[in-house]
Amino acid sequence: METGQKILLVFHAKQSMMVSMEKSWYRKMFSRLQKTGQELTPPNADCGDADVQFSMGLKFANGKGATRDYAQAAEWYHKAADQCHSLAQFNLGMMYAHGQGVTRDAAQSVMWFGRAAQQGDAGAQFHLGESCHRASLQGARKDAPESRIEAYKWYRLAAAQGYEHSETAYSTLTINMTREDVAAGNQRVAKFKVEKPRHPQA
Repeated sequence: METGQKILLVFHAKQSMMVSMEKSWYRKMFSRLQKTGQELTPPNADCGDADVQFSMGLKFANGKGATRDYAQAAEWYHKAADQCHSLAQFNLGMMYAHGQGVTRDAAQSVMWFGRAAQQGDAGAQFHLGESCHRASLQGARKDAPESRIEAYKWYRLAAAQGYEHSETAYSTLTINMTREDVAAGNQRVAKFKVEKPRHPQA
């Protein structure tokens, strides 16, 4: 393909290099991608509206072919998440957990799940429960009971909202918990209050 292009340039000397480059397959693709990105981005996307920014993240994450761009999705989710948008925080947590558009980072994942969970997002509560449960199995033995109690709390909170598999998760978890640990977990569930989003100051 490249050889053919060179022959055309040799035998059509009147055709300038610039014109030839404009018609090349990679320039066409690049311009099509730019156009697609512009069509996806509404003029008010950077206005600071967290819902608009979250929608942009969804468009890039769920796009097909050239319109799917996890790195762009993560950027938009980040903008909305920084404004306490719980669904953006949850999605960002998932992206860090799986390394989609960002470097895989368990600590960042847990942090974003934690922020969304505090705002009452059931999915984030369930995934935070899973993270705590894993910590109880992989961490130091002395820290395991505390991690299990936290896992129990988050599973119970997610189950109260009907989140799938949460009830099974906390029921299974209690097998390795003492009565005192379960009681402590129930106390934490009872004391839990949804945090109201604190929007950053302008």
